[in-house]
Amino acid sequence: MFIGVDHGTTAMRFASAGKDDAGVIRLEVPRQDIAPMSEPEVISLIEEGFGVKSDEIEMIAVTYSMGDSITSIENIDHVQNRGVRSIEGAGKKTGGGSRVFDAVKNSGIPAVVIPGIHDKSRTDPRLNVFSHSTSPEKIGIAYHAFCMGLADFVLSDISSNTVTLGVANGRVIGAIDACIFAPGLVHGPLDVQALRDVDAGKISANEAFTKAGVLKHTPFSDRHELLKAALNGDSEALLALDTIALFAAMEISCMQMLLKDYGSRGEVVLEGSVGEIPRVVEKINAHLGTECHVLDRWSAAIGCAEIARDIAGGRREILGIPVNF
Repeated sequence: MFIGVDHGTTAMRFASAGKDDAGVIRLEVPRQDIAPMSEPEVISLIEEGFGVKSDEIEMIAVTYSMGDSITSIENIDHVQNRGVRSIEGAGKKTGGGSRVFDAVKNSGIPAVVIPGIHDKSRTDPRLNVFSHSTSPEKIGIAYHAFCMGLADFVLSDISSNTVTLGVANGRVIGAIDACIFAPGLVHGPLDVQALRDVDAGKISANEAFTKAGVLKHTPFSDRHELLKAALNGDSEALLALDTIALFAAMEISCMQMLLKDYGSRGEVVLEGSVGEIPRVVEKINAHLGTECHVLDRWSAAIGCAEIARDIAGGRREILGIPVNF
C-alpha cells in the first residue's frame, strides 16, 4: 500500500493508492486533534485507518507547510527542518502537521517529502520575483489530475485561500500564492487598509493575511454558515461566492497567459471546499467560457499517494520535479 498525506489548512488528510488503482481508502483528522498525539499514536491511527501494519506500507509521500527549502522530492531521512525555511509567516500553526511529519520520519516506513514551488524552484524564472508560489499539497492535486490524463492545465485550489498552478507538457511551470492575488474565504492579499493597520501596530502581517478573505465583508464566521445562507438566497453570501469566483477566474486567466508561452492555453481544473460549490463552478465556467474539471478535497492526498506509488515503481521525476530517493 502507498499513502499520501495532505497537510491541509484545517485537517490532515490521508489517502491510499494501490498498484492497480484499486479502491482508495480515505482518512481525515482535524489538525488540532492530531497535535497532542504521540508519534506512536499517529502511526497507530494510520494503521487502524487503513487496516494495515506499518511494515505493509511500501511508501508514504508527505507534504509539510510551505516546503520552501527543498526543490526536489526528497527522502524524508535526508530533509532538514522538515523541508521549510521557517514555520513563521503566513498561516495558522497548530502542530498537527509537524506531529505527522516526525511520526512518519521516525517510523521506519519509507517516505518522501514533496517540495513547494518557490523562488529556487526549476519553474519559469519570471515568477521568482515572489519568494513563495505554492505549498506542496498542490503538487499532489496536480499529479492526480495528470494521472487522470491531463498534461496541459491550470489548477485553481479554492477554499480558505486561493492558489493557482500551471502545468504545461506535464511539467509545473509556476504558481500564484494566496497572498499575491485572489482571496479565498479566510486568507487573501493585504490591501492598503491592511498595510496601514500593520504599520500602526494594530495587527500583525500574518493576522492581516488570515483575515483578508471575503468573509471579512460578511456576518458569517465560517464556510458552513456562508453556504447555509447562500442556499437560502442570502444576498451577502451569494456576493461572497461570486467575488471568489470572479477573482479565481481572473487568476486562472493570468496563468493561462503564461501557458501560452509554452504552446498551450490549458484546460482548467478546480479543487477545494469552495471550488466544488456548483454556483462557483458555474460562475467560473461563464467567466472563462469553458467547462472546468472539478476535483474533490481528497485529490491532494490521493495525488500524493500516487506520487509515492510511482516513485516506488522507479519514476525519477514528477511533473518535472526531480526525485532524490
